[in-house]
Amino acid sequence: MKARVFSGVQPSGNLHIGNYLGALKNWVKMQHNYESIFCIVDLHAITVYQPPDELRSKIKEIAALFLAAGIDPKHSSVMVQSAVPGHTELAWMLTCVTPVGWLERMTQYKAKAAAQETVGDGLLQYPVLMASDILLYQANIVPVGDDQAQHLELTRDIAQRFNSLYGETFVMPETKLPAVGARIMGLDEPEKKMSKSAPGSGHAVALLDPPDVVRKKIMRATTDSNPAVDFSTMGPGVRNLLAIFQAFTEWPDEKMRAHFTGMRYGDLKKQVAEVVIEHIEPLQKRYQEITCEPGYLEGVLREGAERVRPIAESTVELVKQRMGLYTRS
Repeated sequence: MKARVFSGVQPSGNLHIGNYLGALKNWVKMQHNYESIFCIVDLHAITVYQPPDELRSKIKEIAALFLAAGIDPKHSSVMVQSAVPGHTELAWMLTCVTPVGWLERMTQYKAKAAAQETVGDGLLQYPVLMASDILLYQANIVPVGDDQAQHLELTRDIAQRFNSLYGETFVMPETKLPAVGARIMGLDEPEKKMSKSAPGSGHAVALLDPPDVVRKKIMRATTDSNPAVDFSTMGPGVRNLLAIFQAFTEWPDEKMRAHFTGMRYGDLKKQVAEVVIEHIEPLQKRYQEITCEPGYLEGVLREGAERVRPIAESTVELVKQRMGLYTRS
C-alpha cells in the first residue's frame, strides 16, 4: 500500500515560478510513488477578504495550473477544500484540543497580525485548519516549502496531543522538501521569499506571464555591485538568479560554477530568462487547452472530491467516536 501525500495552494494572487519550483515540480515527480491528494485550499484564502467572483475564478485558475504543470488526475486527486465538509468539521474538533498559546507563537500569525489594524479569528485558527487538512486524510508525507515547516510541526503537536488524550487516532505526518528550489526569493527583494501577494510588478514571474514580461522582470532583477558572477562574493540577488536557473535545469553545482563564473550580469539575466520561458511556455499551452475544454476542469475537481470524501468521512467518524460525540453508527 502506497504512503499518502497531501499538499495544497491558496487560490489568491498569481502562481509564480517559486510556487512551481518549490511545490508543483516536486509534486509532479512524486505523484506516481504515492497516493497523492493535491488541494486548492480556498477556506484558507478567506482569512482575509477575497472578492467572491475573483475567488471563484482563481480556484479554477489554480486547478488548471496544477494540471498544466503535470499533475495527472488519473493518478492524483485534485480537489477543492470547501467541497469536502470534513475539513471544517475536523478543524473545530482539533481547535478544542489546541492551546491558544501554540497558535499565538506562530511566526506567520505574528507577522500578519502586526501588519493589520484588526485581526480576524480565522487568521489565528489558520494553522488548525491546515492541521485538519493534513490529518483528515491521514497523510504520511506533506511536501511543503520551508516557510510552512513551523505549521507542519504544529500539526504534529496537535496530532500527538489528540492521540495522547483520546488514543491513537492520527498518523504523524512528515515533511518533504525538494533539494533545489525550495525557496525562491523575490526578484526585487532577494532577502524575501517570492510571494503571490507581494505588491509590485517586478517581484515575481507569474506562470502565465508572456515571454516579453518574463524578460523584462528578470532583466530588472536586483543583483549586487560586482561586475560579474563571483561565487565567493555574490550577493543574494545573484544567488537567487542562479538558484532559479539551477532549479529549472537541474544542473549540478560543478557545471553551474564552470558555466557562470565571470559571466556579466546582463548575460546571466538573459540566460535565466530564456530558461524560464523555455520551461513555462509548454505549461501555458497546456493551460489554454484545459481552460478551453468545456466541463473538463469541473469534472476533474468533482471526481477528485468524490475520491477523497470517503477517507475524510471515515476520519471524522473515528474522531467523533474517540471524543464521545454523536455518530451515525
